[in-house]
Amino acid sequence: MTTDFKILRGLREPEQREILASCTPRRYKRREIICHEGDPGDCLHLIKSGRLIVRVATPLGDIATLTMLGPGHSFGELAVLDSRSRRTATVEAVESAETLTFGRAQLMALRQRYPEIDRVMIDTLAAQVRRLSAQVLEALYLPVETRVVRRLVDLAAIYGGPSSTAEIRLNQEDLASMAGTTRATTNKVLRDLQQRNILALTRGRITVIDRVALARFAH
Repeated sequence: MTTDFKILRGLREPEQREILASCTPRRYKRREIICHEGDPGDCLHLIKSGRLIVRVATPLGDIATLTMLGPGHSFGELAVLDSRSRRTATVEAVESAETLTFGRAQLMALRQRYPEIDRVMIDTLAAQVRRLSAQVLEALYLPVETRVVRRLVDLAAIYGGPSSTAEIRLNQEDLASMAGTTRATTNKVLRDLQQRNILALTRGRITVIDRVALARFAH
């Protein structure tokens, strides 16, 4: 099945085919680092399969987990637009993964033939700004319990796709970091959802049994 890459949806099919044909496939093993925070940004990654986790170093030297990316997602958009770009986070494969990479020189050549690519890139960056702004508002104004549930909803979409259930293979420390809270608080929220038969907990896994009910708790 062909992966539907969100970043390419605004392009016509011939343009999508040309971009994908010019990409270089790369494969990563579980726990392999794809890029380190601070590395030169030289290409855009389109995630074809597998799941990647995004982490950054805090000013105090701790490691914070920001998000998880799955098939259809991309990262490194600034890398192909700004020659001075540096990777803003470390990206690690949490399972075997495959990406398609697209370099700056390739983008420059295609932009000359297809000016609408600029609009697609601008739309993508604008969507990222909106997402980051929403996360800041969540951190400032939403109860921590709601933030944990919202991150679970996001993860269920990545792991479950269109299914009504999802098996999230992520430890509670990473989930807590993504929600901006402690592991103890996250565990309390998870136990409450388990008692409501919305999810089940096992070592290293969170199985969402009822995604519809979970989504209701996110509001």
